[in-house]
Amino acid sequence: MAVKYIPFFPEPIEGQALLNNFNRTLRYRGVEDLNGRLRRGMPYYEVETTEKVGDMDTDNMIIRGECLSACAYLKEQGIKVDLVYIDPPFASGADYAKKVYVRRNPKVAEAISQAETELDIDELKAFEETMYGDVWDKEKYLNWMYENLVAIKSVMSDTASIYVHLDWHIVHYVKILMDEIFGEDNFKNDITWKRQTSSGFKGKTAMGKNHDNILCYVMNNDDHVYNTEYIPYSDEYIKQRFSHTEIVNGVEKRFKDAFLGTATSPATIEALRKDNKLYYTEKGGMRLKVYLDEAPGIPLDDIWTDIDAVNSQAEERVDYATQKPEALLERIIKASSDEGMLVADFFGGSGVTAAVANRLGRRFIHTDIGINSIQTARDRLVASGASFTMKEVKDGIQLYRNPQQTMENICRLIPGLKNDDSVDEFWEGYISDSRLGKVPVYVPNLMDSSSKLLDEVVMNRILHEAVPELPGDIQKVIVYYVDITSEEEIYRFIQEDKSVTKDFVELRDLKAVLDDVVAADYAEYKVERATEELCGQTVEKEGYDIEITKFVSDRVIQKIRDFNERSMHTNKKKYFRAIAVSEEGLETIEYLSVDCTSAEGEWHSDSEIKIDKLGYVILNGQKTKDFWNARIYAPKQPLRLKIRNICGDETIFSIMA
Repeated sequence: MAVKYIPFFPEPIEGQALLNNFNRTLRYRGVEDLNGRLRRGMPYYEVETTEKVGDMDTDNMIIRGECLSACAYLKEQGIKVDLVYIDPPFASGADYAKKVYVRRNPKVAEAISQAETELDIDELKAFEETMYGDVWDKEKYLNWMYENLVAIKSVMSDTASIYVHLDWHIVHYVKILMDEIFGEDNFKNDITWKRQTSSGFKGKTAMGKNHDNILCYVMNNDDHVYNTEYIPYSDEYIKQRFSHTEIVNGVEKRFKDAFLGTATSPATIEALRKDNKLYYTEKGGMRLKVYLDEAPGIPLDDIWTDIDAVNSQAEERVDYATQKPEALLERIIKASSDEGMLVADFFGGSGVTAAVANRLGRRFIHTDIGINSIQTARDRLVASGASFTMKEVKDGIQLYRNPQQTMENICRLIPGLKNDDSVDEFWEGYISDSRLGKVPVYVPNLMDSSSKLLDEVVMNRILHEAVPELPGDIQKVIVYYVDITSEEEIYRFIQEDKSVTKDFVELRDLKAVLDDVVAADYAEYKVERATEELCGQTVEKEGYDIEITKFVSDRVIQKIRDFNERSMHTNKKKYFRAIAVSEEGLETIEYLSVDCTSAEGEWHSDSEIKIDKLGYVILNGQKTKDFWNARIYAPKQPLRLKIRNICGDETIFSIMA
C-alpha cells in the first residue's frame, strides 16, 4: 500500500484548480479513469537501499520499480533531472525473450580439460525465457504513457530535455500526447534513426520498415541545454567541397570558399585579409576561406544514418533483447547535457544510458521494473568502475520477478482457478464453489501498471462494466489485487454503491499467492582459510576461500524441464539432445558475491564473480580468461554469500563465523 500520494503538478494556491492546464486533445477510452488517477497523484512507497557500489559518495542510482513510483520517490527527495531518455515498449505486440545459457560445471573433469578451447556459441546449452510482453490495447497504452510522461515531467529541471524512443506502431499518437504535456512550442525534433543497412524485408506488398523515431521536447524553448554536434565530412564531400589547396607554413592545406555575408564590415574584411582568410574568385568576388582542419564537420540534423544497431559480435553487447548502441546515447547525452548534469532513463533496459552518462562525466539514474534489467545494468556499471546506490521501491513488484510468465501461469498459481469462455475476458476464469456455483475471478494484469492498484476507479469499472455482463445466476466474485488504497475504503465504496449486495465481492491479496510460488534456491558450501602455492609449498594467505559444493534451483530446473519437453515435441531433427544438469548443479550459477562488511541490511560486494556464457570468470567487473573453479575469494571473514542463478534469481546465505 502506498504511504501517500504526491501531486504530479505543483501544489495549487487556494482556489486554483489542480489540473487547470489539463486539456485533452486526443480522446479515447479510459481517459476519465486516467484523469482520476492524475488528480489523486503519484503513489509514493517505501524505498529500500539494497546495495552501495564503489568508493565515491554519489547520488547515482539504480532503482527497481515502475516509472510512476520511481518519479514519486525522486520528487519526494527533491531530485530534478536535466536530461531524460526513455525507450519504452513500442506497443508492437511482440514478446521479448532472454537467452539463458547453462554454464560449464567446474566439477566435471572433461570441462576442465577443455580449458584452452573456446566452444563455438552454437554448441552451448541454452534455452529462452520470456522476460516481458509488449502486448497492449491501444487505449490502455496511451493512458499508461500519458501518466508516465506527466510523472517524468514533474521531476525534470526547468532547462531539461526529454527524448522518447518509439517506432511506427505508436509514435504518431505519442507525438500528440507530448504536444499536450510539454507544449507544441517546446517540440524540438522528430529524429529518424536508421537502424541497419538493410531491413531484411522480403515481401512484395510494401517497403521495408527500417527506422525508429526519437521525439525530443524541452521544458523551456527559450532556456535549455543544447550543444551543437557535428558529423565528420565524408571523403566524397571533402573532395567536392574542399576543392582548393594552398601551402601554409610549408604544409598543404585544403579549404572551401564560403559566402562572406553582405553585412560584413570593412574592419572585419581587413582583419580576415590579414589572416589570409579571404579567397578571390576569377570574377573578382570575395569569399571566406574555410580550412578543412579548422572545420568541425556538418551540423547534426534529425536524420541519423551513421549509427548501426548493436550486432551479435559487438564488444558492448550484453545479450539484452532491446539493447541500443552506446553511440546513439552518446550523441543524445552530449547534445542535451553538460558534465555533472543528471541523466535519467525510466525504462532503463540494458543500462546503456547510465553507462554512457557515467563515461561522459554525467550523473545517472537507471530505473526499470525487470530484474533482468537491474542486474544487467548493475553488472555493466560495476565493470566500468562506476559508483552508485541500488534501491528497490516496495510497490509489490519484487514479489514476482517475471510478470509475463506469472500471468501465463496464473491459473496454476491460484488454487481451483479454471478458464471458462462463458465469462467475459475481463475475468481470468472462475472457481467452483459447492454452495455458490461458479465464482468469477478478477486478476490484475501484472504487465499493466495502471491496473495494479485497486482503487475506487477500478472497483467502479468492475461493478458497472464487468459485473453486469455476467450470467444472472452469479452470486459472488473474487477480486485479487497487488496493491490497494485500503480494503476498508473499497468495501465501504461497494456498500455505498448499492449496485450489488454487501457480500457479493470478496477481496484477496495476490501477493499472498505469489510470495510462495517457487522454492528458494539451495546451496551447500564450505569456508576455508585461503591458500597459495609458494616455492612449491601450500601456505595460508590473508582471507578465505568459499567453495560451492552443491546448488539447487527449482526455478531453473523447471525451466529446463519445460524446454526439454517442448523441444522434444517440436524439434524436427531426428535426434534431440536434451539439456541436462549435473547432481552438483553448479552449471546453473551465473554470479556470486561475498559481503565481508555487514551481516544484514544493504549489501556490500567485497568480492564478486560473474561467469559468462562461455564459462570465463569476470572478477570484480574485469574480464579474465580463467574458468570458474567453484570458489570465490573473500578478502576478510565472510558474513554473507549471494548467489544468482542463470535465470536471474538471487538468494542470500548467512555465513556463521
